[in-house]
Amino acid sequence: MTFLKTTTFALFTMASASTAFAQDVTLRFQHFVSPKSANPTYFMQPWADKIEKDSDGRIKVELYPFMQLGGKAPNQYDLIRDGAVDGGWVIPGYQPGRFPEAEAMELPFMTTKSGEAASVAAWKFTQKYLMDDFKDVHLIAAHMHGPGIVHKKGPSIKTVEDFNGLKLRGPSRPATLLLDKMGATPIGMPVPAFPEALSKGVVDGGVITWEMSPSLKLDELTDSHTDVAGDQALYNLYFIWAMNKDKYDSLPADLKAIIDANSGEFASAWAGRAHDEGDVVGKQVMTADGNEIGVLSEEETARIMALGEEVTAEWIVEATEKGLDGAALVEDARGFVAEGQLLPK
Repeated sequence: MTFLKTTTFALFTMASASTAFAQDVTLRFQHFVSPKSANPTYFMQPWADKIEKDSDGRIKVELYPFMQLGGKAPNQYDLIRDGAVDGGWVIPGYQPGRFPEAEAMELPFMTTKSGEAASVAAWKFTQKYLMDDFKDVHLIAAHMHGPGIVHKKGPSIKTVEDFNGLKLRGPSRPATLLLDKMGATPIGMPVPAFPEALSKGVVDGGVITWEMSPSLKLDELTDSHTDVAGDQALYNLYFIWAMNKDKYDSLPADLKAIIDANSGEFASAWAGRAHDEGDVVGKQVMTADGNEIGVLSEEETARIMALGEEVTAEWIVEATEKGLDGAALVEDARGFVAEGQLLPK
């Protein structure tokens, strides 16, 4: 009898262990920047650690920087959709025209300079307008970064006329439209290409955040960094943190619940806050290295805002011609930003 009980217990233990093992999963998430930059440091890695902790180790999230699993940054969405990676960080604007509604969040002076507040707005906007666009992936978060800054060789920008003739990198279509309005020659390119373009003289500078500056060595490759006056960002960029849909669907219900509990507005605000934290550090590094830090006057900022309004008005017309309600998209984006609701930290 004792032998039978022992054997039965052993078989039960083996079966339980086998079941638990079968449910364990490793998720490979990919991004395109340095692991030392803000989002990987303050959001991606802590998020991965929290997923592992909350699942008692049954889910492990591995992060691969610099597109180490293959492909290029502009194709990240398709890599996730097709299952080449289990998940990753996507800038929809790297594929101009594919996700046109998302551009409303990226229009000039749309957001405040708080990445966290902008990201809460981005999630709400996404819930209303973009879930169908992203239906072939499992969306975890939608977020924005902090204020976009003009980084360039030579002295800082003082007037709108200082943009004339400058070849400046832009990350998205709305950003390049604004640069063009200001008299610059915009050159669209993903962030990994920016340092080489600077070092080879392909561009004179570009727009990007404070937080990305150290990892891109902008303290060495540029001389000055210029922000606009006020609390509205010159431009912003829309991101998603997403997972392969089939991979998510394959998880048992309790592990799906772990992913779900670390998704949505909570994760979006967290990702935006990561950029805010990184912006503080990035600006300190640029300042400590002796680079010129400039802020445009209120008068010059107002001139740029007027040009930004032209970009927005033209975008509304263009969106409407494509069958979208451009005016409603802009109105709702502004409304979500104005709500400014932040989650408790």
